[in-house]
Amino acid sequence: MTDLLRADGLRFAWPGALPLFDGISLSLGPGLTWLTGEDGSGKSTLLSLLAGAQAPQSGRLWANGHWLHEDPAAYRRQVFWIDPQTDAHDALPAAGYLEGLAAHWPRLSEAALADLVDGFGLAEHLHKPLYMLSTGSRRKVWLTAALAAGAPLTLIDQPFAALDAPSARFLADCLADVADHPSRAWVVADHEALPGTPGGRVWALGRQPGPGF
Repeated sequence: MTDLLRADGLRFAWPGALPLFDGISLSLGPGLTWLTGEDGSGKSTLLSLLAGAQAPQSGRLWANGHWLHEDPAAYRRQVFWIDPQTDAHDALPAAGYLEGLAAHWPRLSEAALADLVDGFGLAEHLHKPLYMLSTGSRRKVWLTAALAAGAPLTLIDQPFAALDAPSARFLADCLADVADHPSRAWVVADHEALPGTPGGRVWALGRQPGPGF
């Protein structure tokens, strides 16, 4: 199995707090891996570290041939991640945000984008500025972007939060489709993995990593 992500000795602590992570090392190959844990266990923080959006106090990160400390821009081009709480794109209509993805993600699939917009029922919301969308609809926009972008490594934080039942079922099907992808990797953080996920594809924070992670 070819690694797409490696982390060596990551240490991170919020100011004045005990370390959330102290010496974490991991490797990740293609397919879908779940990152699980209770609220406050550090799932979102670890994703932001792996994305290169948050700096660890020590340690190194490598993604698809690029070290973060040597070439941050090249590293971040390998990793799709968006903070689901972000307001950075609020002024854009949903369609404008999605149309702009191709400039940053050359492997973006227009066919997948169209299928995802349809599957998540987003068509009626595309003309609206993102700040006008409900929490669930905004999350559907981020999920559409993540699943269509074609990045070597995709990080998704709590994807089912605020989704309606049909959208949650559609997302579960999408994740099942990518679970064994031969050349791309997904890390999905949530309280628990979907039923039927192989044990080696689940890393529970606070426990030892499973095989391959």
